[in-house]
Amino acid sequence: MTLTRAELAQLVDHTLLAPTATHADVRALAEEAAALGTYSICVSPSMLPLGFDAGVKVATVCGFPSGKHTPAAKAFEAAESVRNGADEVDMVIDVGALKEGDAAHTEAEIRAVREAAPSPTVLKVIIESAALTDDEIVAACRAAEAAGADFVKTSTGFHPAGGASAHAVALMRETVGDRLGVKASGGVRDWAAAQAMVDAGASRLGLSGTAAVLDGGTSEGY
Repeated sequence: MTLTRAELAQLVDHTLLAPTATHADVRALAEEAAALGTYSICVSPSMLPLGFDAGVKVATVCGFPSGKHTPAAKAFEAAESVRNGADEVDMVIDVGALKEGDAAHTEAEIRAVREAAPSPTVLKVIIESAALTDDEIVAACRAAEAAGADFVKTSTGFHPAGGASAHAVALMRETVGDRLGVKASGGVRDWAAAQAMVDAGASRLGLSGTAAVLDGGTSEGY
């Protein structure tokens, strides 16, 4: 499916997760998101509540970026973010636990966050696909679905193993079918990469250099 500029924009979570981000930066992000026609903005939990109408959906992160937080801590963070106005929560799993073969822990921590942030809050599960084997990607996706998540997501964009790949997106889509969304994030820096992710099965994209991508250039961001 060849996307138009407006169609691609509507798949984007326009993202600002830099530790140095200020409230003024977030306001500028929201203004840019509205002008570009993106689906949402994605900001750190400390930026909530926004204190203004973003004009788009508001997403935040949980257990970010390492995922090395207890399920209870992740659940508390997610619940607080929802109280502060988040429409969507992107949680990071404990990748090490999954790599140890403990998919039951992965499912349990996702379920804890799901219970703390029930529907209609959209829950996306970041699995750090670049750090996983294919079998581990499948196990993570199955755990996310079993625990009631709405999306599986490739990456934080902060992991040294890298970000999204078309292979990982395709495998995630094959695993969850049309039952969950698939979000590609991390390293999607131009139109061709964005289109490749959508062709592989992504239904949402995490971008920080959204304007450059939509204009056909190359982003230096997330």
